[in-house]
Amino acid sequence: MAGVSSNGVSVSARLLSVLDAYADGHAAFTLSEISRRASLPLTTTHRLVGELERWGGLERGEDGRYRIGLRLVELAALCPRGTGLRDVALPFMQDLYEATHQNVQLAVREGTDGVYIERIAGRQAVPVRTRIGAHWPLHATGVGLVLLAFAPAALQEEVLAAPLARFTPHTITDPVTLRRTLAEVRRTGVALSDRQITDDAYSVGAPVTGTDGGCVAALSVVVSYDDPRRASWGPAVRAAAIGISRRLRGT
Repeated sequence: MAGVSSNGVSVSARLLSVLDAYADGHAAFTLSEISRRASLPLTTTHRLVGELERWGGLERGEDGRYRIGLRLVELAALCPRGTGLRDVALPFMQDLYEATHQNVQLAVREGTDGVYIERIAGRQAVPVRTRIGAHWPLHATGVGLVLLAFAPAALQEEVLAAPLARFTPHTITDPVTLRRTLAEVRRTGVALSDRQITDDAYSVGAPVTGTDGGCVAALSVVVSYDDPRRASWGPAVRAAAIGISRRLRGT
Protein backbone atom coordinates (compact mmCIF):
# COMPACT_ATOMS: atom_id res chain seq x y z
CA MET A 1 0.00 0.00 0.00
CA ALA A 2 1.31 3.45 -0.93
CA GLY A 3 2.50 5.49 1.98
CA VAL A 4 2.94 2.50 4.29
CA SER A 5 6.32 1.02 5.19
CA SER A 6 7.15 -2.68 5.34
CA ASN A 7 6.46 -2.73 9.09
CA GLY A 8 2.97 -1.28 8.59
CA VAL A 9 3.71 2.24 9.80
CA SER A 10 2.44 4.98 7.50
CA VAL A 11 4.65 7.76 6.21
CA SER A 12 2.45 10.32 7.93
CA ALA A 13 2.79 8.49 11.26
CA ARG A 14 6.58 8.48 10.93
CA LEU A 15 6.54 12.18 10.03
CA LEU A 16 4.47 12.94 13.11
CA SER A 17 6.83 10.91 15.28
CA VAL A 18 9.64 13.23 14.18
CA LEU A 19 7.64 16.24 15.36
CA ASP A 20 6.70 14.43 18.57
CA ALA A 21 10.40 14.32 19.40
CA TYR A 22 9.98 17.96 20.43
CA ALA A 23 6.90 17.35 22.58
CA ASP A 24 8.67 17.54 25.95
CA GLY A 25 9.85 21.08 25.40
CA HIS A 26 13.43 20.61 24.21
CA ALA A 27 14.18 23.19 21.56
CA ALA A 28 16.86 21.62 19.39
CA PHE A 29 18.13 18.16 18.46
CA THR A 30 20.76 16.60 16.24
CA LEU A 31 19.65 14.19 13.55
CA SER A 32 20.81 11.25 15.68
CA GLU A 33 18.85 12.53 18.68
CA ILE A 34 15.68 12.89 16.59
CA SER A 35 16.21 9.37 15.23
CA ARG A 36 16.51 7.95 18.73
CA ARG A 37 13.59 9.89 20.19
CA ALA A 38 11.32 9.06 17.24
CA SER A 39 12.42 5.38 17.23
CA LEU A 40 13.18 5.59 13.52
CA PRO A 41 16.19 4.44 11.46
CA LEU A 42 18.70 7.20 10.87
CA THR A 43 18.24 7.03 7.09
CA THR A 44 14.47 7.41 7.43
CA THR A 45 14.90 10.27 9.88
CA HIS A 46 17.33 12.01 7.51
CA ARG A 47 14.78 11.87 4.69
CA LEU A 48 11.82 13.02 6.79
CA VAL A 49 13.76 15.82 8.48
CA GLY A 50 14.93 16.98 5.05
CA GLU A 51 11.34 17.14 3.82
CA LEU A 52 10.24 19.07 6.90
CA GLU A 53 13.16 21.47 6.50
CA ARG A 54 12.30 22.18 2.87
CA TRP A 55 8.67 22.79 3.84
CA GLY A 56 9.68 25.12 6.67
CA GLY A 57 8.54 22.94 9.55
CA LEU A 58 12.09 22.50 10.86
CA GLU A 59 15.10 24.79 10.66
CA ARG A 60 18.75 23.70 10.86
CA GLY A 61 20.95 25.96 12.95
CA GLU A 62 24.63 26.69 12.54
CA ASP A 63 25.31 24.14 15.27
CA GLY A 64 23.76 21.41 13.11
CA ARG A 65 20.74 21.02 15.39
CA TYR A 66 17.17 21.16 14.14
CA ARG A 67 14.57 23.48 15.64
CA ILE A 68 10.86 24.01 15.07
CA GLY A 69 10.43 26.20 11.98
CA LEU A 70 8.29 29.26 11.40
CA ARG A 71 5.83 27.34 9.19
CA LEU A 72 4.66 25.30 12.18
CA VAL A 73 4.50 28.42 14.35
CA GLU A 74 2.31 30.11 11.74
CA LEU A 75 -0.05 27.13 11.61
CA ALA A 76 -0.23 26.82 15.38
CA ALA A 77 -1.28 30.46 15.63
CA LEU A 78 -4.42 29.60 13.64
CA CYS A 79 -5.73 27.23 16.32
CA PRO A 80 -9.17 28.70 17.17
CA ARG A 81 -9.16 27.49 20.77
CA GLY A 82 -5.98 29.43 21.43
CA THR A 83 -6.09 32.50 19.19
CA GLY A 84 -9.43 34.07 20.10
CA LEU A 85 -9.03 33.27 23.76
CA ARG A 86 -5.51 34.73 23.86
CA ASP A 87 -6.62 37.91 22.10
CA VAL A 88 -9.34 38.45 24.69
CA ALA A 89 -7.20 37.43 27.65
CA LEU A 90 -3.99 39.35 26.93
CA PRO A 91 -5.15 42.82 28.06
CA PHE A 92 -6.36 41.36 31.36
CA MET A 93 -3.15 39.38 31.74
CA GLN A 94 -1.13 42.53 31.16
CA ASP A 95 -3.17 44.38 33.78
CA LEU A 96 -2.65 41.50 36.21
CA TYR A 97 1.07 41.58 35.53
CA GLU A 98 1.23 45.33 36.13
CA ALA A 99 -0.59 44.83 39.43
CA THR A 100 1.59 41.95 40.63
CA HIS A 101 4.85 41.98 38.60
CA GLN A 102 4.66 38.19 38.85
CA ASN A 103 4.45 35.43 36.22
CA VAL A 104 1.00 35.37 34.61
CA GLN A 105 -0.16 32.26 32.74
CA LEU A 106 -3.15 31.08 30.72
CA ALA A 107 -3.88 27.41 30.04
CA VAL A 108 -6.53 25.15 28.53
CA ARG A 109 -7.20 21.47 29.08
CA GLU A 110 -6.18 18.78 26.61
CA GLY A 111 -7.10 15.35 27.92
CA THR A 112 -5.55 14.99 31.36
CA ASP A 113 -2.99 17.75 30.79
CA GLY A 114 -3.03 21.50 31.05
CA VAL A 115 -1.55 23.23 27.99
CA TYR A 116 -0.14 26.74 28.31
CA ILE A 117 -1.30 29.00 25.49
CA GLU A 118 -0.02 32.36 26.77
CA ARG A 119 2.27 33.67 29.49
CA ILE A 120 3.91 36.87 30.69
CA ALA A 121 7.16 36.33 32.56
CA GLY A 122 8.15 38.70 35.32
CA ARG A 123 11.78 39.82 35.09
CA GLN A 124 12.32 39.52 38.82
CA ALA A 125 9.69 36.85 39.46
CA VAL A 126 10.43 33.29 40.53
CA PRO A 127 11.70 31.16 37.58
CA VAL A 128 9.07 28.78 36.20
CA ARG A 129 9.32 25.68 34.02
CA THR A 130 6.41 26.55 31.78
CA ARG A 131 6.40 27.80 28.20
CA ILE A 132 3.75 28.29 25.55
CA GLY A 133 2.72 24.85 24.32
CA ALA A 134 4.01 23.03 27.39
CA HIS A 135 1.92 20.21 28.88
CA TRP A 136 1.74 19.50 32.62
CA PRO A 137 -0.48 17.00 34.46
CA LEU A 138 -3.64 18.60 35.78
CA HIS A 139 -3.10 17.67 39.42
CA ALA A 140 0.27 19.43 39.77
CA THR A 141 -0.27 23.10 38.84
CA GLY A 142 -2.57 25.96 39.79
CA VAL A 143 -4.13 26.17 36.34
CA GLY A 144 -4.35 22.39 36.20
CA LEU A 145 -6.24 22.14 39.49
CA VAL A 146 -8.73 24.70 38.17
CA LEU A 147 -9.20 22.85 34.88
CA LEU A 148 -9.58 19.53 36.68
CA ALA A 149 -11.97 20.87 39.32
CA PHE A 150 -14.39 22.06 36.63
CA ALA A 151 -13.83 19.16 34.20
CA PRO A 152 -16.47 16.47 33.57
CA ALA A 153 -16.85 14.05 36.47
CA ALA A 154 -15.71 11.10 34.34
CA LEU A 155 -12.40 12.79 33.57
CA GLN A 156 -11.89 13.67 37.23
CA GLU A 157 -12.39 10.03 38.15
CA GLU A 158 -9.94 8.98 35.42
CA VAL A 159 -7.26 11.23 36.90
CA LEU A 160 -8.03 10.18 40.47
CA ALA A 161 -7.79 6.50 39.53
CA ALA A 162 -4.44 6.81 37.76
CA PRO A 163 -1.00 7.16 39.41
CA LEU A 164 -0.35 10.84 40.18
CA ALA A 165 3.13 11.88 39.06
CA ARG A 166 5.37 13.38 41.74
CA PHE A 167 7.67 16.31 40.88
CA THR A 168 8.60 17.53 44.37
CA PRO A 169 7.92 16.32 47.91
CA HIS A 170 4.96 18.73 47.91
CA THR A 171 3.18 17.35 44.82
CA ILE A 172 -0.30 16.00 45.53
CA THR A 173 -0.11 12.27 44.90
CA ASP A 174 -2.87 11.05 47.24
CA PRO A 175 -6.29 10.74 45.50
CA VAL A 176 -8.16 11.54 48.72
CA THR A 177 -6.20 14.78 49.16
CA LEU A 178 -6.68 15.66 45.50
CA ARG A 179 -10.44 15.07 45.68
CA ARG A 180 -10.64 17.31 48.74
CA THR A 181 -8.52 19.96 47.00
CA LEU A 182 -10.77 19.98 43.94
CA ALA A 183 -13.84 20.43 46.10
CA GLU A 184 -12.19 23.44 47.73
CA VAL A 185 -11.38 24.93 44.31
CA ARG A 186 -15.03 24.62 43.29
CA ARG A 187 -16.15 26.17 46.58
CA THR A 188 -13.81 29.17 46.52
CA GLY A 189 -13.22 29.65 42.78
CA VAL A 190 -9.48 29.76 43.43
CA ALA A 191 -6.79 27.04 43.24
CA LEU A 192 -3.63 27.17 45.34
CA SER A 193 -0.69 25.04 44.21
CA ASP A 194 2.18 25.04 46.69
CA ARG A 195 5.61 24.00 45.33
CA GLN A 196 4.15 21.13 43.30
CA ILE A 197 6.39 21.49 40.22
CA THR A 198 9.42 23.21 41.75
CA ASP A 199 10.45 23.77 45.36
CA ASP A 200 10.25 27.55 45.13
CA ALA A 201 7.00 28.37 43.30
CA TYR A 202 3.45 28.98 44.50
CA SER A 203 0.61 29.27 41.97
CA VAL A 204 -2.78 30.92 42.37
CA GLY A 205 -5.31 30.03 39.67
CA ALA A 206 -8.92 30.86 38.75
CA PRO A 207 -11.38 29.65 36.08
CA VAL A 208 -12.25 31.43 32.84
CA THR A 209 -15.75 30.56 31.68
CA GLY A 210 -17.25 30.60 28.20
CA THR A 211 -20.64 31.37 26.69
CA ASP A 212 -22.23 28.26 28.21
CA GLY A 213 -20.82 28.97 31.67
CA GLY A 214 -18.36 26.07 31.49
CA CYS A 215 -14.68 26.43 32.31
CA VAL A 216 -12.77 26.97 29.05
CA ALA A 217 -9.41 28.02 30.50
CA ALA A 218 -7.54 28.83 33.68
CA LEU A 219 -5.58 31.93 34.60
CA SER A 220 -2.84 32.03 37.22
CA VAL A 221 -0.04 34.01 38.78
CA VAL A 222 3.07 32.21 39.98
CA VAL A 223 5.01 33.74 42.86
CA SER A 224 7.78 32.65 45.19
CA TYR A 225 6.47 30.21 47.80
CA ASP A 226 7.78 32.45 50.59
CA ASP A 227 6.11 35.60 49.23
CA PRO A 228 4.31 37.06 52.29
CA ARG A 229 1.61 38.47 49.99
CA ARG A 230 0.86 35.22 48.19
CA ALA A 231 -2.54 34.77 49.87
CA SER A 232 -3.59 38.20 48.65
CA TRP A 233 -3.24 37.37 44.96
CA GLY A 234 -6.41 35.24 44.85
CA PRO A 235 -8.92 38.13 44.47
CA ALA A 236 -6.78 39.78 41.78
CA VAL A 237 -6.50 36.58 39.74
CA ARG A 238 -10.18 35.84 40.14
CA ALA A 239 -11.14 39.38 39.10
CA ALA A 240 -9.00 39.13 35.95
CA ALA A 241 -10.48 35.73 35.11
CA ILE A 242 -14.01 37.11 35.55
CA GLY A 243 -13.12 40.00 33.25
CA ILE A 244 -11.91 37.61 30.55
CA SER A 245 -15.04 35.49 31.00
CA ARG A 246 -17.34 38.48 30.58
CA ARG A 247 -15.53 39.60 27.46
CA LEU A 248 -15.80 36.08 25.99
CA ARG A 249 -19.53 36.13 26.64
CA GLY A 250 -19.85 39.64 25.20
CA THR A 251 -21.26 41.04 28.44
